[in-house]
Amino acid sequence: MREIEAGVITEAVAKLAVEATHFLPEDVEGAIRGARETEQSPLGVQIIDEILENAEIAREQMLPLCQDTGTAVVHLELGQDVHITGGFIMDAVNAGIEKGYGDGYLRKSIVAHPFGERKNTGTNTPGVIHTEIVPGDKIHIGFMPKGGGCENMSRYQNFLPGAGREAVIKFVCETVDQSGGNPCPPLVIGVGVGGTAEKAMTMAKHSLFRKIGQRSEDPEVSILEKTLLDAVNALGVGPQAVGGSTTALDVFVETYPTHITALPVAVNIQCHSARTKHTVL
Repeated sequence: MREIEAGVITEAVAKLAVEATHFLPEDVEGAIRGARETEQSPLGVQIIDEILENAEIAREQMLPLCQDTGTAVVHLELGQDVHITGGFIMDAVNAGIEKGYGDGYLRKSIVAHPFGERKNTGTNTPGVIHTEIVPGDKIHIGFMPKGGGCENMSRYQNFLPGAGREAVIKFVCETVDQSGGNPCPPLVIGVGVGGTAEKAMTMAKHSLFRKIGQRSEDPEVSILEKTLLDAVNALGVGPQAVGGSTTALDVFVETYPTHITALPVAVNIQCHSARTKHTVL
């Protein structure tokens, strides 16, 4: 049994919070640069240039990539042979979020209750923390500051099983088309198919931690991802919805066994500032 002190987790999460909100991942920036070469709209190219300039300014001047530094979404893969000492792991993660958002002078956007006064907690906590027990004696931490504009475009629908792949493609395209400029395209799109309602939504969010171009290991799902990417880009929404051939940088799909009566489909959209960071303890 390997022991990890809770304070180590706090420090790691705090560092991830600062880095994720300031530095665009290399795979995302590379995909945006690639999109500039293929974008057919002159105005779309201008928008992409501004996105790249923004990323450079954020990196060089240590400024947040976006004024919305998001809900802190944390995915923990917790090795079954790890023992946390000196505190509760959830408290340690939330302490890290508070520290990171404080040290980084990041905007705090979380209100204590969804109704009534909606008073800001002042710490950007609590975070939305997902845990998964895995083999081994390590903790993998994935951090995603999820902006409100793109998160608000999430959708879920349960189709009849006979609707099949075409229903998934149509639903994803409708979601993107109706979203317009709200989620700040070009997008990264997460799709969850199968399980139950909450499982599908969790898979859609979890898929956004993948690197651009990382296809599903399931050949059928990999083909669906490519089909969805082509279908979304054919919509013509374009960068920041000004029109163009680059509406999405990638589409990720995760699947899970489901009930014979159901075809659950969830869509979770990420903006062009697809901010994720990872570490392993």
